[in-house]
Amino acid sequence: MAKAKTFFLDQHGCAKNQVDGEIIIARLANLGLVQVMNADDADLIIVNSCGFIESAKKESLDSLLDARTAYPEKKIILAGCLAERYAEVFEKDLPEADGIVGNGDLSLLDKAVKDVFSKAKKRPVLKGEQKGVFCGERTELLSYKGSAFVKITEGCDNCCSFCAIPLIRGKLRSRPIDEIIAEIKTLLKKGVFEINLIGQDLAAYGCGKDDEGLFGKKNWHSVLYGELKKPIIEEKNFIDEHGNSPLYKLVEKITKIKGKFWVRLLYIHPDHFNTDVLELIKKDERILPYFDIPFQSGDDEIIHAMNRKGSFKSYSKLVKTIRKELPDSCIRTTFLTGFPGEKEENADNTVKFLETIQSDWSGCFDYSREDDTVAYKMKGRVAHGVAVKRAANLTAIQHEITQKLLKKRVGKVYDVLVEEIVQNLEGTDEGLAIGRAWFEAPEVDGNVVVRYDLDDKNAVKKIVPGAVIKVKAVASSEVDIDGYYVG
Repeated sequence: MAKAKTFFLDQHGCAKNQVDGEIIIARLANLGLVQVMNADDADLIIVNSCGFIESAKKESLDSLLDARTAYPEKKIILAGCLAERYAEVFEKDLPEADGIVGNGDLSLLDKAVKDVFSKAKKRPVLKGEQKGVFCGERTELLSYKGSAFVKITEGCDNCCSFCAIPLIRGKLRSRPIDEIIAEIKTLLKKGVFEINLIGQDLAAYGCGKDDEGLFGKKNWHSVLYGELKKPIIEEKNFIDEHGNSPLYKLVEKITKIKGKFWVRLLYIHPDHFNTDVLELIKKDERILPYFDIPFQSGDDEIIHAMNRKGSFKSYSKLVKTIRKELPDSCIRTTFLTGFPGEKEENADNTVKFLETIQSDWSGCFDYSREDDTVAYKMKGRVAHGVAVKRAANLTAIQHEITQKLLKKRVGKVYDVLVEEIVQNLEGTDEGLAIGRAWFEAPEVDGNVVVRYDLDDKNAVKKIVPGAVIKVKAVASSEVDIDGYYVG
């Protein structure tokens, strides 16, 4: 028998692209290819690229070019967002790739792989229609054990002036509730404890302009969450006769699932935050009071230039409302500095906004000028060095806020999802593990450092990746909690 072909996945980008990477792994395995963890051992290298901002695009492209230089005889396919966005350009100008496959229809990767290993005269450059939410089997997760991302939407209709996502992943499309619930149940049966719901904007779930077309002649509302007794009373936001949003309907259905698990809602646009879900979170502690709300700016002029409808006042009020309803809630946000037209007074207003909302966590990024976005042609470009300096300033302020808020968590006992184990600290009998509590999202926030006695056989047995343990927080640093295992 012929030896099976091997492949190496070079993964880039966000959580949504990670899910695509996990689907790619399963599809290639179904084709008979065997995954390897080192590019040296692979017959095929898949670069699952990011195309969101300039630095990410460069990183993905450099990875492909470096692979071609290092492995001139291997087959290399460029997949993901960068391939989707620039397929036509790369068809002419990127001979280093043996194949190019966009992210609209990942089933096209099957053909591309067969073509690159055959004697096909033309290299495959394939882009499927951005329709529906492409899902599929995921036999291996790229997250830490016990955690998984679940897509509930694809694409975006918000069209923020700086953002290329609609250009890459198309208009907003949503998955039916029953399909999402089935995937969550499957993951829970496999031992996953933390379900992270993702989409470009969870608040827009079920409200896509193209959603009805996704299901042909069927009524989108009935397919999504069942026939309604009365007509939709707010057609624009798809609010039902009870005043509930589609996101509420989804979360409500999730609360009916039995068992112990976490559900985290990531990426909720502040302009149409679904406050109705707060009631569900109050009733079910498994739905975490963790909110990732990318405000981007705290200055009204810049917010509106970004094609957003909010303001310093309305965004501050939203945070105040959340904390009033859920006093122990955790807020993460994102700030974009150096947007065209941002002057010092605009930047100062964002600083004041951060100091007002006291977010638990935030990420700060300098503006990336992206082709074909509205902001690309805007006047008043800000020097890169100035944008970087403003981002660094916000980061420093956030660290002070985070440190202050983490101190308030010291002395309490938390459930911690274990990610990694360091069994021995040199010269001691102390074990060390790294994990996360509910107020820490994967990859982007701090961690809980767990200390335990290596002579405690029960502790050694229980503290393994993917396990959920009780930890008492005894100290805090700039971004992490230091704790001891208590059960």
